[in-house]
Amino acid sequence: MLVLDTADLPAADRIEAFRAVAVGESGSCSVEEEHPEAGVRKRLEVWNFGPLTLFSTQGSGMRIWRTPRHARLDSMNTVSVITQSRGTGAFAWNGHQQHVGPDSLALAHKTAGYEYAWSGDGLSVAFMVDTERLGLPEHLVRAAVPLLRHSPVAPLLLRHIRSLHRNADRLSADPGAEALASATLELTRALIVSVAADERTRRSVAEETLLTRVLAYIRAHLSDPGLTPRTIAAAHNISVRTLYRQCEQGGLSLEKWIIRRRLEGTRRDLATPEHAHRTIEAVARSWGFTNPAYFSRRFHQTYGATPRRWRLLHQRPAAFAHPDEP
Repeated sequence: MLVLDTADLPAADRIEAFRAVAVGESGSCSVEEEHPEAGVRKRLEVWNFGPLTLFSTQGSGMRIWRTPRHARLDSMNTVSVITQSRGTGAFAWNGHQQHVGPDSLALAHKTAGYEYAWSGDGLSVAFMVDTERLGLPEHLVRAAVPLLRHSPVAPLLLRHIRSLHRNADRLSADPGAEALASATLELTRALIVSVAADERTRRSVAEETLLTRVLAYIRAHLSDPGLTPRTIAAAHNISVRTLYRQCEQGGLSLEKWIIRRRLEGTRRDLATPEHAHRTIEAVARSWGFTNPAYFSRRFHQTYGATPRRWRLLHQRPAAFAHPDEP
């Protein structure tokens, strides 16, 4: 949901407007624009997924920082995971400094203070949640801050955040938004303990979050036709039997779940104008379907229409669709 677009405001009001919105949405902070004399461009979008808030901030270079003093000015005690989809971010906390590019992320604990900045045109996507929702001691959260690059969970969480952002309008309004928030928090817990906890805690949280991590891994590899129970199990250092037991305990059939997610992806692409130039077979192949006849049959069974008819009905006004078209 769009909260602020400075293009709609007089130039003289843009800096203060962005500061006010930043404080109102995420709590007390200080904001400094890189080149205020050259003009401020900011577009801020915010979506709520139950207890989790997703932010998208894009525009001209800036620096935002929070100190323990800022934390004392409000009651928010939050943890944020920050990513940079365009440009390169700079994160600093307690002597730790790191660059945040498209393939990395940063972990920030508000009461501990931190600084985040980028130069030139940038796009940052982050989510924020109350610290207590993680169910982890604060010292563990802070210990993980400089160690994230060593976590095998980081790529999964990064892809998950990007997917949430790409479909945020639809997903935040979906009845499953709370479940998506839970999955995000489970991945965040796994991220933190994978680099900062003792062996006993790591094993415990790894077991608790195994199914969440498996499903996140599958979502990230749906386009791979070589995705099989054996490769999924191997990626998580478990047996195929354990994989199936986890899925059964989670109330899902592994093969059916994968096929359904792939079908949802093809259905979405076939109805989207930017994919109109691609053949149906190419769309199906990009979601892991290598047998066109099998794909067409499963699509028709699931949605009551052939892929071709679905595309015809959704890529042009319905008034022009003849009811007897195949």
